[in-house]
Amino acid sequence: MSGLDWGVLLVTLLAVIIYGVIRSRGSRSMDDYLLAGQSLPWYHVGLSVMATQASAVTFLSAPGQGFTDGMRFVQFYFGLPLAMVVLSVTFVPIFHRLKVFTAYEFLENRFDTRVRTLTAGLFLLQRGLSTGLSIYAPAIVLSTLLGWNIYITNLIMGSIVLIYTVLGGTKAISHTHLQQMAVVTLGMALAGYLTVRMLPDNVGFVDALHVAGKAGRMNLIDLQFDPNSRYNIWSGLIGGFFLQLSYFGTDQSQVGRYLTGNSIGQSRLGLLMNGLLKVPMQFLIVLVGVLVFVFYQFNPSPLFFNQQETERLEQSPYAREYQLAQIKHQNLSAQRQRAVMDMQVALQADDEAAQEAAATMLRETDESLKAVKADVVGLIRKNNPVADTNDVNYIFLRFVLDYLPHGLIGLIIAVIFVASMGSIAAAYNSLASTTVVDVYRQLMKGESDAHYVQVSRWATIGWGIFCVIVALFANQFGSLIEAVNILGSLFYGVILGVFVVAFYVKSIGGRATFWAAVVAEGLVILSWYLNLTAFLWLNVIGCLAVVGIAWVLQKLFAR
Repeated sequence: MSGLDWGVLLVTLLAVIIYGVIRSRGSRSMDDYLLAGQSLPWYHVGLSVMATQASAVTFLSAPGQGFTDGMRFVQFYFGLPLAMVVLSVTFVPIFHRLKVFTAYEFLENRFDTRVRTLTAGLFLLQRGLSTGLSIYAPAIVLSTLLGWNIYITNLIMGSIVLIYTVLGGTKAISHTHLQQMAVVTLGMALAGYLTVRMLPDNVGFVDALHVAGKAGRMNLIDLQFDPNSRYNIWSGLIGGFFLQLSYFGTDQSQVGRYLTGNSIGQSRLGLLMNGLLKVPMQFLIVLVGVLVFVFYQFNPSPLFFNQQETERLEQSPYAREYQLAQIKHQNLSAQRQRAVMDMQVALQADDEAAQEAAATMLRETDESLKAVKADVVGLIRKNNPVADTNDVNYIFLRFVLDYLPHGLIGLIIAVIFVASMGSIAAAYNSLASTTVVDVYRQLMKGESDAHYVQVSRWATIGWGIFCVIVALFANQFGSLIEAVNILGSLFYGVILGVFVVAFYVKSIGGRATFWAAVVAEGLVILSWYLNLTAFLWLNVIGCLAVVGIAWVLQKLFAR
């Protein structure tokens, strides 16, 4: 990066942090520190909800997912708009009316302390692990830019966000979210525009989509019902609905965002805004990855996108084998480029036979390139058994650093950092608020608001340390955006099931619900371990298992 890039990056980060801290002055009560005094308008709530979900994982890994797997990942979000409607009708008015700090306070009133503590514990475990992955994503950027060890950059990234979260609480987080979403939208729009501009002169946006389609990257809708397929319209609408309903309805990092609305109506509008904008936003982010894929069809691409690992390989005993693999890769890349140019000519001439011939050559070349890459991954593992051999998370970053103009590079890196800061800060805050409200305050009742605020700050620091420790091992999880959602699916369905029983099945008590949740969580983990179904369906299994088992247990206990 040039001096201009570093200047843009530092100015953007400092502006966001300073603005958030200034606007959050005066957070002295629990209501101020955890809920921003419930004073925010609907658009502020909506942007805060979106910024909490849109972490650095989104802007690093989602374009990489589009690059390697095409558009089908967008189906994951198809259940989100319906989930927002259900939340607005049911969850929001109940939480506002009860004036709760966390979602889990409601469960003690409905059931008992055991159910509340179990559900809060499941959330704390899931959110703590997921936040570690969110810290690891921007740490990749720092490590790549500075050539530092990834463990050092994990510590730096986790600590930066911890500072203004501890100082300002929810007010700091919510106010910085406005600036974060503005930077994110501008940066990703410019990245997509310039990617198309850098294609050959005779290749426009529509031509790029045609090339992506022939290469199997425009697979937006898959109507086939296959429980083992991760992304199809059914897993998105049904499994995605359950996941999003649980995430936005029971995850304190999101509940804490829309509880900051100054009325039920403002919170509802904020959630509906998220439902309308999130799917188009995610579509455009994945599309940027597809356009980067098209760009590399016309230009030489790296054999392996994690440059640190390839540099280590060049200094290893396997350097000669790596050089031979590079020569094969260069020859195949030239062959791929000829096939793409033939495809472009055939598309313009509307010659279907030539299009099919070029598409066949393109597919065969891609398979050969994958085989060469697999050989290199094997060499990397031989050289360093603990190396990060999944480069999906590095694809977009490498493209940005290699091809985008100076100044914009700094802006895109700032996008990744500020997105990370928003989601990590909200997670820190939700972990602290759940720990203090649902655990500590139950043990230490009757203390002053100032005491609980101080404990909240210490809890934030404690969870920050835990999340950084998790981040140190995150390179073992592969594609981060998939890892985060798989991790959520292991817990969200069960948590949602507890809330479904609480809201809609009044005849079931706390004892049955507690044991149903324990058994259902065991079933979900077993289903995942045995790979019985795609991860999105785990949310459905967990929710329905809690409801069904609780109903049966209630009948048995009644007898």
